[in-house]
Amino acid sequence: MLSWDQTPALATMRRCRAWVEIDLGALQHNVQQLTQHLGTKAALMAVVKADAYGHGAIAVAQTALSSGASWLGVATVPEGVELREAGIDAPILIMGAVNSAEEVGAIARWQLQPTLVSPKQALIFSEALGQRSGSPLPVHLKIDTGMSRLGFDWSQAPEFVQFVQRLPHLQIASVYSHLATADDPDSTVLRQQQQRYETAIAQIAAQGLAHPQHHLANSAATLGYPDLHYDLVRVGLALYGLYPAPHLQPTLLLKPVMQVKARITHLKTIQPGTGVSYGHSFVATQPMQIAVVGIGYADGVPRALSNQMSVLVQGQRVAQIGAITMDQMMIDVTQVPNLQEGSVVTLLGQEGSETLTADQWATLTGTISWEI
Repeated sequence: MLSWDQTPALATMRRCRAWVEIDLGALQHNVQQLTQHLGTKAALMAVVKADAYGHGAIAVAQTALSSGASWLGVATVPEGVELREAGIDAPILIMGAVNSAEEVGAIARWQLQPTLVSPKQALIFSEALGQRSGSPLPVHLKIDTGMSRLGFDWSQAPEFVQFVQRLPHLQIASVYSHLATADDPDSTVLRQQQQRYETAIAQIAAQGLAHPQHHLANSAATLGYPDLHYDLVRVGLALYGLYPAPHLQPTLLLKPVMQVKARITHLKTIQPGTGVSYGHSFVATQPMQIAVVGIGYADGVPRALSNQMSVLVQGQRVAQIGAITMDQMMIDVTQVPNLQEGSVVTLLGQEGSETLTADQWATLTGTISWEI
């Protein structure tokens, strides 16, 4: 029996205040653009970690796969299990490091494919899998070519591959690395990483070791460096219609997938000299009509956008005023006629010729669109 707070009516009430809209048609368009850009040489991995960057992992994964992606990438084991429980059977790469026998068991049970970054970790996997019956587990070896995050040192990659190849219950599926500066117009560091990576895989091949798949490119390298596509590319941000850097925009026509909207909950008129919100960081200099909008920093709108951001109301761009509060913000609607409680406000998205993007928020707050 459902309690009152679990009823469909309450779920609808929650969505009435503020919500996101996900355009799966735009996602399909982006995947198709990316696969056409890759041609037939490289496969596309859709990176759906962090709930597909907030877009909803299951729906995004299903749409991406039906539109041309052939792999999925996640950060954690639970993220991979969630996709399997939804009936998704495509290859899923766990890109984070796993170190417990319990997680190894879940990986094997749900047929996920882990990343190995050290001999110690490889031993944990081999020993844990020895307690189970079944085929060898496909594993992906990550080497560090300059990111200084996860990965075995690139100069010792052949030794690492040889060590893993000798362990029972493991089958090497790929050797890969990750780029640190692919979104920088200066390609010096990127080319250094490429050289290290190609040296490592050449040494692996020269020793007659496993000849697995190779992958290096993230969204930025996928868009900007076709010579780095190899067998597979791992695309996150571009999947969702955003560009890793302005100079990459001419490469493909991508469409933002997410819109953020909320409703006006109250309208009022204030007089000159009236302060708005906590701290009175905004004070009216003339009579104004302001609207209270039911969304705030608890919903993911950075408080640092206070008095800086704009929103769209009836196709007009209007200013947000005063400090953004936990679940509400105020906007100046003096020049927008015929508003009422319940009118929709667009925080991210497009109305008519006006567009508000995550990149704009990122610039105003000194961060990156990934975080937004």
